[in-house]
Amino acid sequence: MELNLEPLNLPGVENKRPLVIAGPCSAESEEQVMETALQLAKNGVKIFRAGVWKPRTKPGGFEGHGTVALPWMKRVKEETNMLVTTEVATAKHVEAALEAGIDILWIGARTSANPFAVQEIADALKGVDIPVLIKNPVNPDLELWVGALERVNGAGIKRLAAIHRGFSSYDKKIYRNLPMWQLPIELSRRIPNLPIICDPSHIGGRRDLIAPLCQQAMDLGMDGLIVESHCNPDSAWSDANQQVTPDILDYILNMLVIRDEIQTTESIVALRKQIDEIDNQIMDILAKRMRVCREIGHYKKEHGMTIVQTSRYSEILDRRGAQASLCGINPGCVRLIFEAIHEESVAQQVEIINK
Repeated sequence: MELNLEPLNLPGVENKRPLVIAGPCSAESEEQVMETALQLAKNGVKIFRAGVWKPRTKPGGFEGHGTVALPWMKRVKEETNMLVTTEVATAKHVEAALEAGIDILWIGARTSANPFAVQEIADALKGVDIPVLIKNPVNPDLELWVGALERVNGAGIKRLAAIHRGFSSYDKKIYRNLPMWQLPIELSRRIPNLPIICDPSHIGGRRDLIAPLCQQAMDLGMDGLIVESHCNPDSAWSDANQQVTPDILDYILNMLVIRDEIQTTESIVALRKQIDEIDNQIMDILAKRMRVCREIGHYKKEHGMTIVQTSRYSEILDRRGAQASLCGINPGCVRLIFEAIHEESVAQQVEIINK
């Protein structure tokens, strides 16, 4: 399905990279909302974000004030002339946000993973002309992301954008959510006129990662940034570790290098970024493989087994060589790679058995 899209055309917002959306993770109080908004507006930010309804992974956390906070957003508009945006997850959220004059809506990662929820929101938006931003689903499912965009577009919403907020992972890694840059790059290739906005706060999960992630997003040609900014981040009621003050955000934005747009959708820079991400994935997989090898080492030690099982080693080399041929890779190259992997696996098991 080809999306029927129009430019975002946001009043009072200059059409240049990066489009910047900033504000606290959640609207905690009228004072906190206004203090943050005034600081951001002073620094030139034109779009204010704050979570009114906050879907949390586990019960017991702060889930937002709901409609009580909507008048605070309205006050931000009146006193700063900023546009305001918040997350919606149900049809009732949509209705309340529209009634309160919210300028831009976004659909969160948990909601975009649920086609029934997205369709409910899409139905509530029929006949409305408002920009809608759709975050990627929590899991790396490009088709589900595209499906959410198609559902909302099918309801008549033409001013659409995607938000790349990274993808959940079971294992603990540097990032809170893995960037997996190749997925938003593929989304951009498939839908070239779809703006893509990067969410470095949720990708990094740490404020010290926001600046490099913002630069990466710009290097990849993304259109905008949505950054969590709080007047007092350390006291934030939700996601304190990934929020920065408005002044720190201003410094980050002023340090960004915005390069000219590339001539083709698949530039050498974008391809190299994909290779970097794939290499990171290879390292993660190797780490998992070595962890399993160490578990096997403990088993061999407990059962008095030798470390090297020659028949098993030969089977691995033969099987991976055959797979290499089918994948268009030189089997000799793959053999060298797996010989090195096996050598390290043996070394780790030797260390365990000799303890």
